[in-house]
Parts: sequence; structure tokens; C-alpha cells
Amino acid sequence: MAAFMDPIITDNDNNGEAEEEDAFLGFIDYAISILTSDEKNDSDRDVESSRNYTGPSWNWIVSRIIKTCSAYSSGVTAAILLSDLSQAWNEQYQFGFWKRKPECITQLKKKHRRARLPNAVTIDSIYEKNFLSTSSILEAVVVDVFVLPGTNIYMLSLGDFWSSNTIDLYLHRRYYDLVDPVSPDNGILKKGREIFLTGCCLRTATEGSGCRRLLPTEYLVVLLDENQDEDAMLLGAQFCSDTFSSIPLDAVDSGASYSFYARIVSIGLIETHGRDGVQRRQITLVDDEGVSIKFFLWGEQVLLVNLFSVGGMLALDRPFVASAAESSMEMCEELCLEYGTLTQLYLVPFIQHEEQICVASTQNRFQGSRGLNAASHTQGPKVSQVTLPCNSEGTVDFSNYPFRSFVIDLHDKMTGVSLYGIVTNMFREIKTGETVFVLRMEDKTGAVTVKLQFVTSWSLGRLNLGHTIYISGLTCSMTSQKLIEGSWFEKDAGASLVNLSCLPSLLNSSCLHKLSCLSDLSGLTNITRICTVRLDQVEHFHVNSRLSHSLCGHVVNKMPNGYQQCNFCRCACDDEVISTFHLQIPLVDDSTKILAWCTGPTAAELLQISHDEYYELPEDEQAMYLYTLMNERFIVAIVNCSRQEESYGDTDNLDNLNQENGTVIWEIARALKCE
Repeated sequence: MAAFMDPIITDNDNNGEAEEEDAFLGFIDYAISILTSDEKNDSDRDVESSRNYTGPSWNWIVSRIIKTCSAYSSGVTAAILLSDLSQAWNEQYQFGFWKRKPECITQLKKKHRRARLPNAVTIDSIYEKNFLSTSSILEAVVVDVFVLPGTNIYMLSLGDFWSSNTIDLYLHRRYYDLVDPVSPDNGILKKGREIFLTGCCLRTATEGSGCRRLLPTEYLVVLLDENQDEDAMLLGAQFCSDTFSSIPLDAVDSGASYSFYARIVSIGLIETHGRDGVQRRQITLVDDEGVSIKFFLWGEQVLLVNLFSVGGMLALDRPFVASAAESSMEMCEELCLEYGTLTQLYLVPFIQHEEQICVASTQNRFQGSRGLNAASHTQGPKVSQVTLPCNSEGTVDFSNYPFRSFVIDLHDKMTGVSLYGIVTNMFREIKTGETVFVLRMEDKTGAVTVKLQFVTSWSLGRLNLGHTIYISGLTCSMTSQKLIEGSWFEKDAGASLVNLSCLPSLLNSSCLHKLSCLSDLSGLTNITRICTVRLDQVEHFHVNSRLSHSLCGHVVNKMPNGYQQCNFCRCACDDEVISTFHLQIPLVDDSTKILAWCTGPTAAELLQISHDEYYELPEDEQAMYLYTLMNERFIVAIVNCSRQEESYGDTDNLDNLNQENGTVIWEIARALKCE
């Protein structure tokens, strides 16, 4: 494979290419202006939060819009999107509504520096939706501990940093020894204690009982603060005497109990074991002596992993010590730990360092759009620098960076980066045993190479040159040639890649596109154009049948050895081959006429017939059928698939991709029949 190129930086200030309006980007700017306007009008905002930009980030807005569009493939309106964005932001990410906060939460908030967990929900959202999934996470603060009158049942009244409501939890009996029955203010679970919990079920209000409560859950973790004398004493007295190396090999049979304090260094993926398909997660712990051990969670216990993060300190009280043979483990270690019936967990969360990042100059130069009444970027938040978390190695997490990132902004040691642009080249890297694809994408500031690593195989559906994509969860690093390169791992949290050119609701949502005439298309087009067109006469010889790889939608060839290989994935795919149309078709509107091509479901949509049904017709009936399609009206997404860097990368693969379109540069990425 050719050496990676530097990001290509271009100055498009005076280039007509930069003047093309992308209505999707325009709506994002518009939505940000609406939500940040609401924030500015909120007189109750927390004073400390107002020192830094706390509005919705550009990445969050895009991800939420795509999520809504995926849920409503028939189309959305601006009102639906804005309503969904506003509700989601107020539920999950808004830190400014401080109404009737218990004093203990207000005091804790002042020193709250911990990153929020994925899948965390707020108590307010539980009340609004009257629903709570068992996989949801609550980051709660104990507001009160009490006993239900006439019973011996302990209840915790819980609040959180983001809600004005509190909710009561029936405490699971395995945690009763953490409550002081004489003085509830003196136990470990007491007023002001932070806890993480998951696996909760909501008991909704019923006749005769007007309050909602959380039913008991076994999956509760108590948070400790090493800077608090009481917690430091607990850790020192209970968890610092036992080490992993002190566990005797006969510990399984001895029945002895242990308490360990160790750092979480890695969290494995979900694995399935046995005929019953029992799930398992592996957590690797390292104690102060540098000795590591595996801590396993089984079945429903895997929910607990959502409460942990790498770098945090885990205190395990009375874990079950198991042998490798008993746990059916295939590992070198003779002993491992499991979450037993008596086990209780305490967590000292990892506090990420923070770094002040100057806002890139591209925010003044390129941010903002003229689409959909979007406010000018001069009306946006005036922020010269933002605070972002970073690890001990200096890698900065850009997941919550407020603005859009451009290629020109990329540098070494960035993670959680999101980019929006078009694909100019892509191919599979065949010199590795892993499933790695190389993708070249560009925006108006330049181009960059991204390596996509999949767990098993390509899983993103059809993607082609010229398609507009949004990719999140990128990590940027410097190669040995001193070039910036992006890496994307399918399994990473927050990693996604969406092909907007093929997004069904893009055609159905007038707020997300601007209709173009065919005469607006030019060889410089660098956005997905949406056009209303009519079909001209479809010639019989322009309709062909080809074999396609069902995973990626690209052409399959039969090899000399008899196997079938995907041109793009470069792998044998005999069990994943489907027959599909490959169509060249003339499109017309009131301005001009062009020849375009398409394949797969898009071609079937234009022909209004499935591949198998069409080829069951006699040849003369096929020609007659095609004639009946003349002047049928469609709304189509058109891309320029000739935009590629021929001097870069795998030229053989470019030839393979070019076989799909021949000399026709316009691809119909998506089509919808006009009613």
C-alpha cells in the first residue's frame, strides 16, 4: 500500500466550490442557534457553568438528528427535530436547571469533576417518560434514608445533579449492613453518599398509591472519595491488607473471605459461553503490588460493567474466589474472582485531567451556513477556549467539543473526533489478518486518511466515492512518516459512521435538503444534491444484472479458482452474494438532461420492480415495461462519484470501483417515487 499522504489543505475562500450550500449543515447551525438562544434566556443558570460554553455540541446535534431521521424514515419536519432536540437536551445534558435542589447535592456539585457515564438517565426523565429500562444507569445521590412505617424495609430517597425531582428506591437486602439502623446518618449508605445503580425496574403509580418508586436492584456500587477522611479510613482499614498474591491456591476450598483494592486496567467485550449462551464480561484488575487478576461477571451481572471505567479504583468486599477449572476458563491464571452472593463493590471513579483548548480559527472562517434561516456564526456562542478532558499521556477527548471539527484542525493525540465530508477513496488493507479498510475523506479544508477496523467484516452497508458521510469516534495520531492519520474502531463506544447520501429520510425531509436543478450539477460538486426528476426513455441494454456482495453492495467477480470475490472487500463471499440491477438511466428536468447510474435497491426503486420479477419477463416484455416508465417522477440524491485522488492508495481498487460506473460520473445514491 502506498504511504499515507498529509492532510491536503486547500483555501476555498475564493472558490465556487466553497459556495455550495449544504442544507443539512444549515439546519444544524439553525438548531444550535435555537438551543443556545434558549440557554441565554435562562436566568436560573448555574453561575459556575456560565464561565464556559455548556450548550449542545455540534457533534451531539448531528448524532441526535441522524438518530431521529433513522427512526422516522418517512421524513421529519423542522418542528419534530427541534422538539426532539430540545427535549433530549433538557433531559440528559442540561446542567442549568437548579430548582429545589437538596443542599447535599448542591454541595457535592461544587466539586463534581467526574465524566458522566454512557446510558446515564436523569430522575426527571424517568418521571417524564414513566419508563426505565434495566440497562439504564442512575448516577444518584442519597438524599434520605428511612424505614417504611410498620415494616423493616429500608428506603433510599435519591436525587441527581441534573434533576429537580427525587425518587425512592427499595434497598436490596444485600446492602442492609451498609445502613446504620440506629442513626441512618452514620452508615456507609447515608445522606450525601453518591451511588451508581443499574438493573432497576420502575414501579409506576397505581390506584391508591400516587408515587413512583424503584424496585430493589442487586447492581449498586457505592462511590468513595479518597480525599474524605471517613472514606480513606474505610479503604485503609478494610481493603489494604489483602493483595492478589496473598490468595492461597486452596482459597476456593477454605471459605476465607477477602477484600481487595485494585485499579481497573481493561474491560473486555461481551462473550457468550456454553450451550445456553450465557453472557460473560472480563475485567482485568491490578493491585498496588502490580499483580493482575481477572474479575468475571456472568449473566445479568454484566450490567455492572456499565458502571465502571478504565482507570477507576475498585474495592471488592468478599468476592468469590474461583479456580480456572471451576469457571471453565481458558487462561493461564489458576485463580480468578467472581461477583458472588455476598460481594459488595465500592468505586473510586477515575477523574480525568482537563486541558484548556483554544478554539480553532476555522470556527470563525468556516463555521455557519446560510441554509434554513440559520443564524450567522457571528450570532453563535463567543468562546475563545474550551475545557476538555485528557488522559495522563496528553490525549485530549473531543467528544464534547462544542464546534464542528475540520480536517485542518486535526493533530496528534486527539480522540472522540467527529468529521463531516465526502469519500474520495476507499479500499481494504489486505496485508493484515484483521478486517481493516482505508478510507480517504475530505471537507472544504482538506483531506485525511482514516483506518476503519471492524470486529468481523464490513458492516456499514453500501458506501461509494462521492458519498457524504458523518463519522464519529475518531482517534488521531502521528505516523512514523510524521503524517496525521485517523483510526476508527467499530467496537469503541461512540464510534459510528453514517452514509447521509443513502439516508431515506433525507429525501423526505424538506428541512434537511435544498432542491437543485440538474443544471446545477458540475464536475466540482462536493455535496449530495437532491433533485426532482423525470425518467427519460430507459434503453433495454442499459439494464444489466450483476452479482453483488450483500454486506457492502459492491460488485462480485468469479475468480479462476471458482470462488466469488467482492471487488471492494477483497474476500470470498459465496454465501453473501445476491443478484441485483446495475442501471444506467437518463434523468431530465426543466433545465437539462443527464445520464446517471445506480445499483441495488435504488435501481429497483427507479424501475419499480424487483430484480427477480423483471428477469422472469420475456425479453420483449422487458422492453415494453421499460417504455412504461417514461416520465415517471422521482426525488433523487445524486453524487459525483468521479471525485477521487488517483495518485493515492490502491489504484487496482480504484479500477474495481470504476467498473461500477464506467464513464458515467453521476450516481443516484437514493431514489423515492413521487406520489
